[in-house]
Amino acid sequence: MTAQARREVIEQAATEVFAECGYHGASIDEIAKRSGVSPPVVYDHFESKQDLHTRLLERHLAELRLLWREQLQGDDPQEQRIARAFDAWFAYVQTHPYAWKMLFHDTTGEPEMQAVHREIRMQSRAALLPLLAEELGAARAGEPVDADALEMAWELLRSALQGLALWWHDHQYIPRAQVVATAMSGLWIGLERVRSGEHWQP
Repeated sequence: MTAQARREVIEQAATEVFAECGYHGASIDEIAKRSGVSPPVVYDHFESKQDLHTRLLERHLAELRLLWREQLQGDDPQEQRIARAFDAWFAYVQTHPYAWKMLFHDTTGEPEMQAVHREIRMQSRAALLPLLAEELGAARAGEPVDADALEMAWELLRSALQGLALWWHDHQYIPRAQVVATAMSGLWIGLERVRSGEHWQP
């Protein structure tokens, strides 16, 4: 097995262990055992448990960012592109259950790792905000983008999708197509109206 292939096996095993045990409960010994290697081999690829955990967070969030960019690009109508992106996002949740749990359902009690989680998520958000601005039409309106409004829109979309995914995790009998349709019904209609210039006023 090549070094790259061995590293991939270790990362897959580590994702499972971190998802099942959390950061504090995970051990290099268990990760090595599931990888079919000795602990020193794990340390040949990663400096520490924290280094391994951090690299996995970066990897999985990078895959999700790429997913959004790939699905939202193109000349198809916006509604089709967003539905396609939602479907791909929920497909990732479905096919990467351990990565999903590690990213969004891990309640680690380690303050240092909480800070790492927060920093990596902030970097990911910063990379995706321009994409959201474009979808909302803010980037093409010829006016300065309201950064606070854009971040609030991002938090609304993020929390809605993640919350629905967490619910779906406990209701796997629901088809993914139905989950996507629910997300589109709740989010697309509002997004479309905001993009056209309509805003709720008290």
